[in-house]
Amino acid sequence: MNLFRHAIALLMLTVVISLGGRSFGGPPVAMKQWVLKFPNVLNTSISTPAIADDGTIYLGTFYGKFLAVTPQGSIKWMFDVNCEIKSSPAVADDGTIYFGSRNRNFYALTPDGKLKWMFPTEGWVDSSPAIAADGTIYFGSHDKTFYALNPDGSKRWEFQVGALVDSSPAIAGDGTVYFGAHDKKFYALNPDGKVRWTFLTGGPIVSSPAIGADGSVYFSSTDGNLYALKPDGTEQWRYHTGGFTESSPVLDEDGNVYLGVNQNVIQTFSPQGKFRWLWPAPVLIDQTVAVAAGRIYTSMPWRMMYALQPNDHKPVWQLITDDNLTTSPAIAADGTVYAVCSEYLYAVRPLDGALPTTKSSWPVFRGNARHTGRVGK
Repeated sequence: MNLFRHAIALLMLTVVISLGGRSFGGPPVAMKQWVLKFPNVLNTSISTPAIADDGTIYLGTFYGKFLAVTPQGSIKWMFDVNCEIKSSPAVADDGTIYFGSRNRNFYALTPDGKLKWMFPTEGWVDSSPAIAADGTIYFGSHDKTFYALNPDGSKRWEFQVGALVDSSPAIAGDGTVYFGAHDKKFYALNPDGKVRWTFLTGGPIVSSPAIGADGSVYFSSTDGNLYALKPDGTEQWRYHTGGFTESSPVLDEDGNVYLGVNQNVIQTFSPQGKFRWLWPAPVLIDQTVAVAAGRIYTSMPWRMMYALQPNDHKPVWQLITDDNLTTSPAIAADGTVYAVCSEYLYAVRPLDGALPTTKSSWPVFRGNARHTGRVGK
């Protein structure tokens, strides 16, 4: 059945492309503000962009280049780490940019692209960092260690995990740090690195947690379940999505939970775990969706992005790109939507003029545009 749906979707996409981006019987096609091609051949990206307060877009590429891009679509500067970057960057209050690389190092760069410091680990750093209100930086590594660093790059503490850590941490309002690991456990640590509690699932955890306004914690596991836990670690509910998913949940301003599942669907649930609706996507969804100003944005392989209405999940507009979309959408303060398409960065102005919401505690991947990974900015 899935193969049939994929074949139909590919046929539809071929027709749309052959018509020069015009879609008959579907939602209108959004216009691109600009398109930036990354430098060097095959310089693709799977690092979801972070957006600084001044509008600068930061992202890494899979061929070792870390880029700063202006809101007008030109490259501001480029920093070379000579190895793959999957980790999505985070921007601190002072403008420092943090990210990891598969060269086993964790980096801090100044806003003008100079190396501030570098911290070595013993494994790939695919985990995206979180930044606490006091400036502490948290991230995991494939060396089975979860790290807490001071803003000057010195190690505050480290915590040994039972397996590698891909999951990106999330920080609650009380400073509790949440993350998952490949040992199938979900961890809650105090700011001093002591274990608050752990929760065992049936599969490795790759997703990044989302934190609700009431402190509830949501995450998905590769066991096919979406989990909701109370701040004390007790289970509120779980829902078997029916798919193996590594994408992360996000929340709208009413606390409803949205999750992309790799059975070609977006599923949404009430804060109490009641199933609300399912949107059957034309192709596989393996990226985290974004919720902003009454719209749900989803990027997919096979060159498609959709903006959906949250109540009836009807597409409002779509974007047709030149290659596969490889990251979660990023949304700027002025409502511009950024989409990474292999070796291109797209800037799209929503056709309905939608602006991002500020009422949700966790509307996008990593919680906010700067990717601080904490409740609040």
